[in-house]
Amino acid sequence: MSAENRSSLNFYKYMCQKIGYEDEVKIRRLTYIIDDLGKHTFNGQITSGSRGEGLNLNGSDLDIMYIDSVFKVYESERDVVPQSGRCICLVMDTDDTHPCFTQLRLGNIHNLTFISEQILKNIFMGRKASSELYRRYRMRQLSNKSGNLCYSINVKIHGPCISDSGETHDFACCLKCDKWISQAKPWIVRSRTTWPSPDLISKIISCGVLYVPIGYKGSINENLQWRISFSVAEKILIFSFNHVQFLCYALLKILVKEIVGKHEDLNTLLCSYFLKTLMFWILKESEPSMWRPDKIIPCFMACLKRLIYCVEYSTLLHYFIPDNNLFYLRFDRVKKDKMTRIMNNLFEKGIYCFAQSETLNDMMRLYVNAASIARCVLSLYEMTNAVHGPPPQSVKRLYHFLHKSSTKTSRSIFFVMLSLAHQKVPQISQNQPRSSNKHKYYKYKQDRSHMMIGINSDAVTGWLLLASFLYVHENYLLSLDITNHALRKCTDEKVYPSQIGLDQNQLNLLHLLKRAELCTLSKLFTVRNPQFIEVSKISPQEFKLKKGEQVFPFHPMIFAHFLSFLCYHHLHNIRSRNQCLFQVLSIIVQHITSGRWRPMSHSLSFICLGICSQIMGETDWARNGFFIVTQFDELNLTSASIRLSNLDQI
Repeated sequence: MSAENRSSLNFYKYMCQKIGYEDEVKIRRLTYIIDDLGKHTFNGQITSGSRGEGLNLNGSDLDIMYIDSVFKVYESERDVVPQSGRCICLVMDTDDTHPCFTQLRLGNIHNLTFISEQILKNIFMGRKASSELYRRYRMRQLSNKSGNLCYSINVKIHGPCISDSGETHDFACCLKCDKWISQAKPWIVRSRTTWPSPDLISKIISCGVLYVPIGYKGSINENLQWRISFSVAEKILIFSFNHVQFLCYALLKILVKEIVGKHEDLNTLLCSYFLKTLMFWILKESEPSMWRPDKIIPCFMACLKRLIYCVEYSTLLHYFIPDNNLFYLRFDRVKKDKMTRIMNNLFEKGIYCFAQSETLNDMMRLYVNAASIARCVLSLYEMTNAVHGPPPQSVKRLYHFLHKSSTKTSRSIFFVMLSLAHQKVPQISQNQPRSSNKHKYYKYKQDRSHMMIGINSDAVTGWLLLASFLYVHENYLLSLDITNHALRKCTDEKVYPSQIGLDQNQLNLLHLLKRAELCTLSKLFTVRNPQFIEVSKISPQEFKLKKGEQVFPFHPMIFAHFLSFLCYHHLHNIRSRNQCLFQVLSIIVQHITSGRWRPMSHSLSFICLGICSQIMGETDWARNGFFIVTQFDELNLTSASIRLSNLDQI
């Protein structure tokens, strides 16, 4: 092997370590896909953005698209199929619009009396759907919901999307046409090497196209125009990248965001969509055989060279509709010259230019320190935590997909997600009014079965939720036994919430069990934060003072000792109860002194301490615990201020 190929291979291994191994990327993608399938609502959900593509870089965005099933779009009047129910048919009107944009008008089968007054008032201008009014209408709706936005206090319009206050999540409500439109039909027969394959092309055109609510900037009818989106097709294409191609795409993103983006006047000029489009054109024209691990450096340099060319000549054509030049009037002369000069300088440095980046600043070491299996376990753990878990209504769907899964990886993800869904079923279920004792007992056994399946989510937290379920049903002794069992599992080799990376002991143990399935390793080695849904029927009554508070995660060991405290209190075992309070206090002190303290994420720990102190009659201790939380709970998300006020009235 030549020195150049050896350098490329070492760099490829380093990139796998920093960006993710191939299996690790698959886990990220599958987790989001399974989450989309599990969240089966009236409006379909599609996760996109960098995270949906399988990237987990610092600052990677998460875009969630909701397909509005109230509307159905058709390319022409003759394609319209009358819809039953409340579906509104819209027809494209591309006269006097820029390529990739269209107006949407009511089909001739509709008269204005058919449309509900609310939709007519909030979305339509005459017979045309206004993208501007639609964005505002959906923003008002989303800002009033909890659901996926429960962690976001403020929302705002950001392009075609509705963003949270930190701009880390974009929510785009879009419309769908089930057929491939005429503007993009030349793409189907376009000359190409071997990518994308005929099967991939067939799959893409079967998905149709989407319409996002944003018009062509500066157009006289901008507020009436909608952008034609190929997000689903683009996601399918990115999923077809081999791992070298995917890593080159990631490198372009890092270069643009972390190096070029350091210049404030340039940081918004090149977005991820442009880099994605650039990769599509390069792959269309290149031979697949060149994209190998031992060729990753020259492959990336070719990508960078093409990007410099596109900027220099202000030309980057839309991949599906080339009549749309994405770089048309994008740069003024000064900024274009500056960007070209910077990127040419980076090109001269080769891959060593990444020493200036945040993500790859240690690249000179090219050191790989974690086995692939360990990274996969960590990815499964992080990703299933990131998607907030499937709703309880998705159990049947997840079972169906689990049995249809063709790979071990997808089966493991479905299994973990199914376990998480089972944990939520008893949290929303409730006895019917005037239920008989027989019915209540049957329901208790049914809910307990769900909780037993839920223990497979991880090593500890499934057991703790089962213990909480038993506590609510006043089975204090069994709840204590299960809580103690969970605490015995809290050993050093476990992967705990907020842990960064794995230590050598964890790596060694995972290596010994590398033939085990991912879901088995997840159950053996990971510990999640206990978390309840807002209307949970299995959370301790002591925590139901403020609606929504219990959706925050508990620290697993603090919750275990808190639950034990409550059980011992009801059993009148004062000595053991006091020992549990001491354990809660010790863990809090340990976290503060070790620098692992995060105010809002540990707010429930102090509230647990305050509740325990109040039960014991130590009102001064309780007051101190609640007061500490109020100091960093500026938005009053917890019950601390209410509890403090109640104490002051005693």
